[in-house]
Amino acid sequence: MEQLTLLLFERVGILLILTFILTRIPLFRQLLDREVSFQTSLYFSIIFGTFGSAGIYAGVVVGEGQFNSSFWLTSLEAHEGLAHSALVGVVIGGLLGGPVVGVGAGMITGIHLYSLGGFTALANGLSAPITGLCAGWIARFFSHERVITPSKALFIGMFAPILLMGIILIFSTPPREAIELVNTIGIPMVLTNSVSIAIFTTMIRVALNEEERAAAFETQRALKIAELILPYLKKGLTPDTALPTAHLLKKELKAEAVAVTDTEHILAHVGIASNHHLPGENIQTEMARTAIRSGEVQIAYHRNQIQCRDPKCPLGASIKVPIVQAGRVTGLIALYFKRPQQITKVEEALARGLGTLISNQLNLALAENMASLMKDAELRILQAQINPHFLFNTLNSINTLIRLDPQLARHVTVQLGTFMRLNLKMVSSKLVPIKQELSHLQAYLEIIKIRFADQFSIQCQVESGIEEVLIPPVILQPLVENSIHHGLKGKASGGEILIQLKRLNDLVQIVIEDNGSGFSEEMIDQLGHIPVQSQEGNGIGVHNVNQRLISLFGPEAKLHFENKTDGGSRISFSIPYAGS
Repeated sequence: MEQLTLLLFERVGILLILTFILTRIPLFRQLLDREVSFQTSLYFSIIFGTFGSAGIYAGVVVGEGQFNSSFWLTSLEAHEGLAHSALVGVVIGGLLGGPVVGVGAGMITGIHLYSLGGFTALANGLSAPITGLCAGWIARFFSHERVITPSKALFIGMFAPILLMGIILIFSTPPREAIELVNTIGIPMVLTNSVSIAIFTTMIRVALNEEERAAAFETQRALKIAELILPYLKKGLTPDTALPTAHLLKKELKAEAVAVTDTEHILAHVGIASNHHLPGENIQTEMARTAIRSGEVQIAYHRNQIQCRDPKCPLGASIKVPIVQAGRVTGLIALYFKRPQQITKVEEALARGLGTLISNQLNLALAENMASLMKDAELRILQAQINPHFLFNTLNSINTLIRLDPQLARHVTVQLGTFMRLNLKMVSSKLVPIKQELSHLQAYLEIIKIRFADQFSIQCQVESGIEEVLIPPVILQPLVENSIHHGLKGKASGGEILIQLKRLNDLVQIVIEDNGSGFSEEMIDQLGHIPVQSQEGNGIGVHNVNQRLISLFGPEAKLHFENKTDGGSRISFSIPYAGS
């Protein structure tokens, strides 16, 4: 038994070398990735069936207590049996490919075993496909694992020779010789087959780990390259941005030459053949035009596909990578090589991934830019809004004053012009100095006091040193207008409005108080969050102010509304202090 076990382990060592070679084949790894179709199932049934047949030739003939260790087997005598490793290939096929591959490999191995003859021919022929079917069904219980663990494979590998021993005892005659054969080959086959299957799965797991590490490295490499060239491409495809991009890609991708184009011209070409692939030339390659039309990577494996006019051009192969932005191709990155053999699967996958990554990053940058522009446009729309009631009331007041007090009418007209001019000037900026915002407010107050001179008085207290601090334009006027039309509404006289601007550490606090009727509980909950409709104006002034403050400075700058204990209301907010 010991001698037979050692002989089988020696033969299995040869099979494991073949296994290592098998794990290097890219097509074999498709099976590991569960990319199994009918065609690949047939293909891998043949592979594992062949592997099982190799296990037959690595077997040891047993007959009348003697071992025949000759390597090449053609047939067995009627009294001979075989200790083999054929079931290793069948079990692995079932574990990796499922019942279809397992049965297919078992059929090939079983037919081969039956054709050798011997008194166990029928048992061997039956056991192989049954083993493959069982291994395939067992694999379903471990479908969540990419490859079954070696410890589980070791356990599963034991049942295959045990099943064979049982079938030999049932179908082989004479029974006495069958029992003697099982006693001789049973334990050696259980040991060698189970250990071989465990080692086989270990090799596969190692191969997968290598593949994952390589994929991680290439992904990191693509991310690094995209990060380096994105600042150039975000500025647009121009000769100034294309040249450093081409130099960087040539360095990182180890290509013989790199070209960057727009949809019509070569913008930059670095590396070999740069003496006749000149910037500014029209794109002449049909493959490049195809890449631009389709938006798909194109690969040239022959010099003729490059279509260079120079017969001595050293460029022999290329990869054209489209740059897609906003759903359309805006240019190409062309990677050139001297020989087609230099374009491996790694280079091809890296080029495709890099093209996708660059396109996605450019689309993201475009989206961010569009969002910024939309946000800016929204702010300018909010800033430009003028209460139409204020304008109409002022014009009516001027019309009345022209008859009663022409001098005052001229003063109000000048103030209205100043107010409108400042309003138009200020909305062109996101931020203005506080002193400019106060000038705008003063022009408004000069106009408004014509109508409400006897109703209220206004005090404005500004701490020295904050005049140059930047504030969103047209912020104070809507808040003061709210106090006049809502807080002091119905107060015929004695109304007071206090405007305070002072520094608190790293902030400038702005407070607007009045001694009016205050806010209702319902209004406090709504103010700043939704437009509050009223008869005076369009009802969105305070809401717009709040939204602009939050958009520019964040939630910390939002308006705070409260009622004072002694009557009236208070609106306050804070903006960053940037120095005077």
